[in-house]
Amino acid sequence: MPATPNEYSSRAADLIASALVWENHCCMPFSDAELWMPQIERYKAAGFDVVHVNIGDSDVPLDRMVRALAGFRSWLAKRADEYVLVRSVADVFRARQEGKLAVCFDIEGAQALARDTALIPMFYELGVRWLLVAYNRGNLVGAGCHDASDEGLTPFGREFMREMDRVGMIKDVAHTGFRTAMDVCEMSSVPVTISHSNPKALKDHPRCVSDELMKACAATGGVLGISGLSIFMGSEGDIVANFVRSIEYSVETMGIDHVGIGLDYVFRSRHSEKSAVINREIWPDGYGYGTSQFLAPEQIPSVVEALLARGFREADVAKILGGNFLRVAREVWK
Repeated sequence: MPATPNEYSSRAADLIASALVWENHCCMPFSDAELWMPQIERYKAAGFDVVHVNIGDSDVPLDRMVRALAGFRSWLAKRADEYVLVRSVADVFRARQEGKLAVCFDIEGAQALARDTALIPMFYELGVRWLLVAYNRGNLVGAGCHDASDEGLTPFGREFMREMDRVGMIKDVAHTGFRTAMDVCEMSSVPVTISHSNPKALKDHPRCVSDELMKACAATGGVLGISGLSIFMGSEGDIVANFVRSIEYSVETMGIDHVGIGLDYVFRSRHSEKSAVINREIWPDGYGYGTSQFLAPEQIPSVVEALLARGFREADVAKILGGNFLRVAREVWK
């Protein structure tokens, strides 16, 4: 069980209180916002300032994605005394100053957008701040990490990336095929992120990322958000220790300015628990899908304790907690 707040050192508690704490990806069921959205309060209670909520992935159709976004936005609008829908970096700071939780949205994979790049600015205006190239399987833009063949970004994919840059939406290559992800990094003049993944050197899983891709991401000015899924962390034992191990390796490989938090925490429903079993095209057998444990938002103070105990400077821990993703937002959002 996660420790209660009074079990943490004052140094860790003070650091979480003073730093901007940024969760770059969590997953709600794509329906019934009134039932599920209240759970993001767990992030605020754990000391987070910013949370990105997924509105659709894989083969989720466009109409369902739009309905999910409408439901989440409506829920936030009714609670403007507690939450801020982020449209700018200034909103992030305003939310923090007012003691509110800043909320952004993301889309996992370009499949639902098909060839309609006009949807990119629409989603941006509605609060979507980053978008994955692909979700495990390929689409018209490029390949996914579970595709047998990856020929890189398509010509349309390059057009799609340019429109994202024009709008100010962050290009993200988690879940994406290696060649496609490298193409995104090579063509980009602004930071590219890997929102929620882990080093392949520690766990040889298709969802994890190689040193080469990690360094290419860093070369753009981008950030790798460390995922809290046990199946991607490559070691038995304590999930906090394994999460910190992923952070340490990533810092050694990419540098302190290029590592953040992307827990990929899933607020489960009966549907989401079954989905990994039902759709084996997207989540193939043999990779642990449907069996993973998740590092919970409430365990971040334990992560901070462990990083400080390993000799990380407070200023560097603050970068990991949120400063690095904030920098990317400042450079990309418009």
